[in-house]
Amino acid sequence: MVPRPATTAPDASWLGPPIDARPLFAPEHTALIATLRGLPPSDWEREAVPGWSVRDVASHLLRDCYGRLARHRDGHQEGPGFAPGEDLTAYIHRINQQWVDAHAGVSPAALTDTLELVGGQVARLFEDTDPAAPSLGVSWAGVDPAPMWLDSARELTEYWTHRQQIRHATGQGTDPDPRFLSVVLDTFLRALPHTLRDTAAPPGTQVQVRVDGRAGGTWTITATTTEGSWSLAESPVSRPAALVHLDAETTWRLCVRGIEPADALAVAHIDGDPRLAEAACRIVSIIR
Repeated sequence: MVPRPATTAPDASWLGPPIDARPLFAPEHTALIATLRGLPPSDWEREAVPGWSVRDVASHLLRDCYGRLARHRDGHQEGPGFAPGEDLTAYIHRINQQWVDAHAGVSPAALTDTLELVGGQVARLFEDTDPAAPSLGVSWAGVDPAPMWLDSARELTEYWTHRQQIRHATGQGTDPDPRFLSVVLDTFLRALPHTLRDTAAPPGTQVQVRVDGRAGGTWTITATTTEGSWSLAESPVSRPAALVHLDAETTWRLCVRGIEPADALAVAHIDGDPRLAEAACRIVSIIR
């Protein structure tokens, strides 16, 4: 059975204020289709991520769209289950690869036409969701079930990230539109409390991540009285125990492991406790 949304609304106040990604699904979908329709045939076979071509990534996006409609619009719960001894990461990688392999014979034109149709339905689905409703867990944020606002924001980052992978594979840079990038960064950095869960610090200790540019901002995580617990809900102090200052491109690539923590640290400006700064740079905002 595929994972299904929960029925009980979670308390996720420690993740900070909700993100409303709903208005961005339609323009993100439009941008994706425009990108795909603008590719010459040779670009579809370029490697977008290790082992996957641009066409494979587009096929994977189609699977994501069908899966979201099945679970959240249609209440359809059938699908491949976990293999014996398989964890969530292995399960997701396996079924993703099976889908891509099964669609190897689908042409780029057919993939794009189908994505345009099905992706538009997904955009309308998210526009009508209740942000406070319970939904699928977000493992990299350490919350299961997750509120719909986080689940939907996570889904937007998936679509946006895959679009950037296609752009990069075909010689284009990252889309700098702050409408998208600001929400993507804000969503990715909600992984900070989970990232620091094994980092000991006295209650009240704060770590800040500051990102430059129009899409950037400052995120402050605070060690709570519960051992191993950190929160994005507390007010920032004037002098955090550690400050990590990054540019936007480095930040989003770090969160999806397009670069490694050591690479991010090499270009970051760090003030304060290097142990806490290094811990924050271990952030991962995808399932690996």
